Amino acid sequence: MRTSDFDSVYFELLSRQITKITLVVLAIFSILILRLWFLQVLNGPAYRTKSENNRIRLQDIAPFRGLIFDSKGQMMVGNRLSYDLFVIPEDVRDPGDLAATLNRLVGFEPEGITAALVGASRAFPFRPVCIKRDITRDELAIIETHRFNLPGVVIKVAPQRIYIHGSLAAHLFGYLGEIGESELKSGRYPGSKPGDLMGKAGVEWRWQSELSGSRGGEQVEVDASGRQIRVISRKPPDPGANVHLTIDARFQALAEAALKGKKGAVAAIDPNDGRVLALASSPAYDPNMFIGGIDKATWKTISGSEDYPLQNRSLAGQYPPGSTFKIVVALAGLEEGLIHSDDEIFCDGTFTLGTHRYRCWKRYGHGHVALHKAIVESCDVYFYKLGKKLGIDRISSYAKRFGLGHATGFDAGRERPGLIPSREWKLRKCGVPWQAGETISTSIGQSFVLATPLQMAILVSAVFNGGVLYQPQVTERVEKSSSIALYRFTPRIKAGLGIDPAHLEVVKNALTGAVNEPRGTGGRARLKKISVAGKTGTSQVITLENQKALKVDGKIPYKYRDHAWFVAVAPSESPKIAVAVVVEHGGQGSRAAAPIARELIGAYLRGEGLGKHSDIPVAGTSVE
Repeated sequence: MRTSDFDSVYFELLSRQITKITLVVLAIFSILILRLWFLQVLNGPAYRTKSENNRIRLQDIAPFRGLIFDSKGQMMVGNRLSYDLFVIPEDVRDPGDLAATLNRLVGFEPEGITAALVGASRAFPFRPVCIKRDITRDELAIIETHRFNLPGVVIKVAPQRIYIHGSLAAHLFGYLGEIGESELKSGRYPGSKPGDLMGKAGVEWRWQSELSGSRGGEQVEVDASGRQIRVISRKPPDPGANVHLTIDARFQALAEAALKGKKGAVAAIDPNDGRVLALASSPAYDPNMFIGGIDKATWKTISGSEDYPLQNRSLAGQYPPGSTFKIVVALAGLEEGLIHSDDEIFCDGTFTLGTHRYRCWKRYGHGHVALHKAIVESCDVYFYKLGKKLGIDRISSYAKRFGLGHATGFDAGRERPGLIPSREWKLRKCGVPWQAGETISTSIGQSFVLATPLQMAILVSAVFNGGVLYQPQVTERVEKSSSIALYRFTPRIKAGLGIDPAHLEVVKNALTGAVNEPRGTGGRARLKKISVAGKTGTSQVITLENQKALKVDGKIPYKYRDHAWFVAVAPSESPKIAVAVVVEHGGQGSRAAAPIARELIGAYLRGEGLGKHSDIPVAGTSVE
């Protein structure tokens, strides 16, 4: 082949290769141009939105929870500012390194931080994870100083609840806890999110929706490290409504002080409309401990304590009412025509039924006794005989008419209903028939009978207010402002007793005598210039025979001692306050419970120190 022919073939092949390469390059460029057009022109708006969303974040603004005031306008529960540390998982490249840095700077446990961030980064990478609520001012200063080296760390300022007087009225206010999954799913709390705090008991629970308010929000621009650059827009939160209660803080403090060192409860109400004046339960707790979360060990200690500090004994403490129950039995006997006020029996200290002897508290008896004396001196034998005539079902019927055996309808707490037995109840519950001896014990408030202090306060009120059972209420009003009231107190009548006024008068006179006559069992509740009417009660925890057997060095062990009761109203001629006091294992009602009622009634009616709050312990001072 000639050289010229070889060159011609070579150049032709080269030309073809160049053409192919050119076509490939053109095809690649065409694809790139097409892709750029697809991304920038066709899908440009969508990617622009995503880009904006990556640099603009929506943040919640927690509302201030509504305040709680006493009847004098004194703030009892408020809010203060809390600095909470959050981390946004998406902005953290190395969770372990961030956790180690926080541990080095402020001593936060690294294991918990790492676990929280790793778990959250998979499911909700842009949702802030709370590392610690209510950090100290020193911790805040250190974190802000090193903020550049803490990518993803966000400090949020949020309102935090504060119970200004610590444990004062703790059972009445209740406490806050993190909302549970079941509560979120229930639909009863719209707008709530995981991590929100809600009322778990008391007033906080009852008025949760009104107190909680509505959250606000803001659009925030952040940089690549998640640090805030500017606020684009903001919707302020709507604070919760304020709740005003019927209690006076000073009087509540007096009631709690009277129970100091004891286990027991006080329920004080206005007998003319059901307003709650004080509800005290001892021992108590400080609801502030629940605000920032409570560790499992502390919760186990509190909830497992034999003192039951979380129980509101005034509503949920169920005790045999002892001789205070004689009020019911006396009125039942009068209404049924089984006794007249001047009918007498003879009490020699014992009552025999079959082979069993029931004793009166007074060893050698009271002698000849009519109804007035039987109540004044609390003669057991009189009521044993009356109870036998009535029978258990009639006693049960009258007790329920007086509001026992079912909840009072208190507006801000979870009540226990107590227990009023009957033949049908015994057979259904125990599977055995009612025994005659159980009627005898029931007639003096023992056996299966159980009542709460609030129920007994309602009962004694009804005797002196003309026979009306009021629903007890502690909420005076709920308001968004002085001109917008969401709720106002209105007396609510649950039922009328339907008792002959003449019979009520007989029992009222006897209850007045129980405090003011020389042999009255309630003499320790007597006040000068104020006529107090009341009834003592001593309810056995175990039988007298067992008490004797269990004595140690001549003393009954504390847990086997009787409970002490006293119920009272004053002034007896025109009552303004009704009180029920129970002291667990306090012994005789005349010694342990009556003096407490005396102190509270005297202070309330004379206005001694009421309305003055300067001497009430304060848990915190910076409140909103």
